[in-house]
Amino acid sequence: MACHRCGTCLVARADPSGRPVDRIKWLSALVTVVIFRTHRTRVTSHQATWPEVTLVTTQMSWAGGDFSLARDTAVIVRSEASRQLFATVRRAAATNAAVLIEGETGTGKELVARAIHEFSLRKDKAWVDVNCSALPEHLLESELFGHEKGAFTGADCSKPGMFELANEGTLFLDEIGELDPRIQAKLLRVLDGAPFYRLGGTRKITVDVRIVAATNRDLEAAVRRATFRKDLFFRLGQIQLRLLPLRERPEDIIAISEKLLQEYRPGAHFGPGVLDALCGYSWPGNVRELKNTIMSVAALTDSGMEIGLAELPDQITAAEPKSTPPDSAIVPLGDLDSMERVMIEHALLACDGERAQAANRLGISQRTLARKLKLYRLEEICQTASLRSTGTQRQRYFRAALDRVLTLRSTNGEETIVRSVNISLSGIGLHEVPESFPCGGIIELRFCLDEGSAPIEAKGKMTWSDGQGHTGIRFVSMSRDAQRRVKEWLEARLPE
Repeated sequence: MACHRCGTCLVARADPSGRPVDRIKWLSALVTVVIFRTHRTRVTSHQATWPEVTLVTTQMSWAGGDFSLARDTAVIVRSEASRQLFATVRRAAATNAAVLIEGETGTGKELVARAIHEFSLRKDKAWVDVNCSALPEHLLESELFGHEKGAFTGADCSKPGMFELANEGTLFLDEIGELDPRIQAKLLRVLDGAPFYRLGGTRKITVDVRIVAATNRDLEAAVRRATFRKDLFFRLGQIQLRLLPLRERPEDIIAISEKLLQEYRPGAHFGPGVLDALCGYSWPGNVRELKNTIMSVAALTDSGMEIGLAELPDQITAAEPKSTPPDSAIVPLGDLDSMERVMIEHALLACDGERAQAANRLGISQRTLARKLKLYRLEEICQTASLRSTGTQRQRYFRAALDRVLTLRSTNGEETIVRSVNISLSGIGLHEVPESFPCGGIIELRFCLDEGSAPIEAKGKMTWSDGQGHTGIRFVSMSRDAQRRVKEWLEARLPE
């Protein structure tokens, strides 16, 4: 007998002689078992030799690395952002709170929702998913809440809705931002625990369902436009999870690409520069686009077992940073997210780190700005910019001269020695960078701030190059200790 609330099963074992278990005796023994609390279970019983009652845990566990879901769906977890996400997923799954998953299309929102279900105490109960954008408005209410025979033309028999089918389990509402306002009102009542009627029904129905919703829309903006109910937004977002786009997780790009290649073409491998090119592409379709790309390359390549740059689609190999004059380094190359990051950075620095002023300057809410700061790792700029106000634009960017030898290492292991020109909290300027060095993907950097000091190790992406050895690198990853040291080094050089 299973209990979805405490995540345990009570199993009655057969008598050693093989005789069938007497149900009355078994139930009398079961009465002596006391199970209490949701996440901590204790069993107390009188001495009993037959039948034996055993406590069996059914909750899924996760050790922090790759894992598999139902139907052998592999989940690749290599980047720190993904590790933190699934650690949060595991904690959220232990509750009954509604979860709202936000992220671009193709980032794996349904996979995260499925992980919430399989990590939860409802994992052995029903999993029901509904795509709210795939059903016509006049059918969506019937699909969600069911209908009785004769409720409308074509309703030849009674039909339970998705809420009833998901009773005691999990209901996943994909593309929740597409819901009709009338359905939003009825959904809100059900989420608040109110019973509902089937279409054409006269009997109230009460269900126990855990809601997980997902959207690729900005629901906060939809609330401001009055196209999505504010109360429903807060009710769905008891726990909110934001999925980073694939371009912000280069470690995952590499791991996913290599796994997919072995799946579609066992024994094959990527040639020089391919992983750099994959990491340098913006992947607007995220994991879905990456999967399709690797599948196509693996299927159509006839040049042996090595996948070279020539086999990649043109839009990926053309994603290498283009030559740009040094003065335009503040305008990053690449996609709209890069430009958004720079606009936010400029607004923060122009407002001396005051978030309210920066949000007003950008025309967004402070909550949206806070989410963007976390997404683009710009919290440090707020802290540093608010330390003191300086006169010139150069001082506002807190860029200090740094003439040091620096080691660069590309994704494929190629290394080169260059010299730094200047450094800020967000990046570093270099010169003497060889034209042949592959700068398209994630670059590892190693340098010292002062003579004899411990080296700083970081990862970055090239944002501009003038074709004459001058290059700008934006930091994308750095340890907390290294961030602190760079921050203190810059503070000591700020003008009074």
